[in-house]
Amino acid sequence: QVQVVESGGGLVQAGGSLRLSCAASGSFFAIPLMGWYRQAPGKQRELVAHITSGGNTNYADSVKVRFTISRDNAKNTVYLQMSSLEPGDTAVYYCYTQVVLSATATNLKYQYWGQGTQVTVSS
Repeated sequence: QVQVVESGGGLVQAGGSLRLSCAASGSFFAIPLMGWYRQAPGKQRELVAHITSGGNTNYADSVKVRFTISRDNAKNTVYLQMSSLEPGDTAVYYCYTQVVLSATATNLKYQYWGQGTQVTVSS
């Protein structure tokens, strides 16, 4: 069983900053990929950013120069530093992990999601 727990959401004024954290725990062999998605009311869930265990990153164009994703492999934790926040960033942010459960089956990857954390940016 794998648990994914996010923290760090809240209310902030436009132009402000927030840092989200997400920790994975449980029984697994490796976490090749960790990332963040978000879903605004009435919209589809969209990728914000993800990062591989080797540190390769990918960002949505809308956040590329404002957000920074990082991870601590020793702690199985991923972070999202959000700066210059805009009202359009208001959404529920979900942590995403792609997990390998066993060293004998590294081609099998499973997805686990956090429960979501609300980020609200006021104008």
